[in-house]
Amino acid sequence: MESNTGARVQYDRWNEDNINVDVEAGQTTMSRMYSRVCVGTAGITVKAAGALAALISLYILGYVTGFYVHKCGV
Repeated sequence: MESNTGARVQYDRWNEDNINVDVEAGQTTMSRMYSRVCVGTAGITVKAAGALAALISLYILGYVTGFYVHKCGV
């Protein structure tokens, strides 16, 4: 059986001591707002409410348009 002494994997610990875990400090206001509103449970709620508002708006627009298009001439 062959030994695997020739195939070594080197582990290079580059920049391990200078790892920056302070993510909030480097973010802009827009990216923080995006992370808060568009990701996770709050993001799903906001997207669902937006889609519902868009559907209701289209329904009202179609109703009003259909009312004036199909209105009987008086």
